[in-house]
Amino acid sequence: MTAIIFDCDGVLGDTERDGHLPAFNATFEQFGLPVRWSVEEYGRLLRIGGGKERLATVLDDPEVWAAAGSPATPEEGAEVVATWHRAKTKAFTDLVAAGVIPPRPGVRRIITGALEAGWTVAVASTSAEPSVRAVLSGAVGAEVAATIPVFAGDVVPRKKPDPAVYELTVKELGLDPAETLVVEDSHNGLLAASGAGLATVVTVSGYTRDEDFTGAALVVTSLGDPGGERLEVLADPWDIEPVDALSLTQLSRLAGRSPHDETQGGRT
Repeated sequence: MTAIIFDCDGVLGDTERDGHLPAFNATFEQFGLPVRWSVEEYGRLLRIGGGKERLATVLDDPEVWAAAGSPATPEEGAEVVATWHRAKTKAFTDLVAAGVIPPRPGVRRIITGALEAGWTVAVASTSAEPSVRAVLSGAVGAEVAATIPVFAGDVVPRKKPDPAVYELTVKELGLDPAETLVVEDSHNGLLAASGAGLATVVTVSGYTRDEDFTGAALVVTSLGDPGGERLEVLADPWDIEPVDALSLTQLSRLAGRSPHDETQGGRT
């Protein structure tokens, strides 16, 4: 039976610019830290997997270090960052609850359709679990979200592009990689999924459209919705040729496939 694993940020919702960035900046203001990230600067920081890991970079600034109480040891610094991150997670989930981050096109349709068809559906993300569950509930509703396993945050010690979170998801759910498909939006996410031996559909976000997606089974602007936002195909090595919106049938054809596997008909 086919399984589909979704990343969260940029996949379930366009959360980075409209959710995480303002939540980080609100946290900086809350703690009196002399830093605010611009849209462009945050785009560069997205190359770092994990919110705590991004926050830790500001401690390199002497003014921020002093404002944080001049932590004397790495352990004290880690606790400061953890405190900031808890506040940031609260700020983010408040934004999600306020309805400022709608689901991306096709997400609700594909997830509910996959569940009705008996597929395994899961979410694997480097973001904090409360943030991921908030976005998932906003995308598909609390009742459906409660049935979907979430692997997030510090459930693994190494963040994307390391494949650990996908390897854990496959192991814990007993999935067959040859029947599993990942939906990601970033180069780091693609590396993580590919490193776990999983075929990947990329739905690019505003921050990631120009990244390198070599090795993806399909690259599109979104999953699309019939009668709604139409997808644009950016790379289609398996000749799926979706029009307007991806279907479950088309997605199932991509599970387990690599565009570099010539024995299955992929084009390089």
